[in-house]
Amino acid sequence: MISNCPHCQGALKFNAAQMAKIEQALKALKPGKRLPLKCPHCKQPMQLDASGQVEGSAGVAPKKAPAKAEQKATPQAAPKPAESGEQVVKPPPPPPLDFLEENQGGIMDDHVRDVPMALVLHEDDGFRHQLAAAMEALGYQVMTLTSAQEAIDQVGSVSFASIVYHVSFEGGALHDSIFHNFMRDMPMSKRRMIFYILIGPDFTTLYDIEALANSANLVVADKDVKNFQLILHKSIPYYEQLFGPFLEELSSYGK
Repeated sequence: MISNCPHCQGALKFNAAQMAKIEQALKALKPGKRLPLKCPHCKQPMQLDASGQVEGSAGVAPKKAPAKAEQKATPQAAPKPAESGEQVVKPPPPPPLDFLEENQGGIMDDHVRDVPMALVLHEDDGFRHQLAAAMEALGYQVMTLTSAQEAIDQVGSVSFASIVYHVSFEGGALHDSIFHNFMRDMPMSKRRMIFYILIGPDFTTLYDIEALANSANLVVADKDVKNFQLILHKSIPYYEQLFGPFLEELSSYGK
């Protein structure tokens, strides 16, 4: 796992919870994909591969050149005080590094905001991959699961920005679904931060009244899944425009 910023060489320190979230995001990376992070010191972006390292960063190599130049200059400057008899001037002390121990809790928050997480729950592999691809195209880091209980455990520990659930995921009726009832009973302080999408054969796509009646933010008919990315492109910005200021106001009051 990367320990220093490739741009400013600042130390990157993560607590156990932050490290777990980063490792989880790295495990979910598709082949050839990179996890974008932002240095808390210099604010420069970096891209991690699946091993947690930075590849091809433009900020790594240039950092070594000044050190070599300084080493070459030192032998030339050192003899001067001895030859001239002048008093040796002590260099200033190094800067304090207390800031490296402060505000570390905000590092992972920046990462999470930069990479919103999405959970896709669909019993069919083909549709599951299709839905995941649409979410990734919109910038989400996608996780797919095949167990309702595992999904509940993940939602309890990961901050998902969006969840996609097919009504036949558990094999029964929607009102008997363990996961759907878990979402319905979720405390509103957490639920309002999740864009919950229901997919099924009997839904009318983008019908807000039907979504509201089913405790969801969006409903999509099976026949319209082929246009899922376009539907999300229309519905998510509309939702954020409509409720974004309201959610920000609630967050400012800690609700």
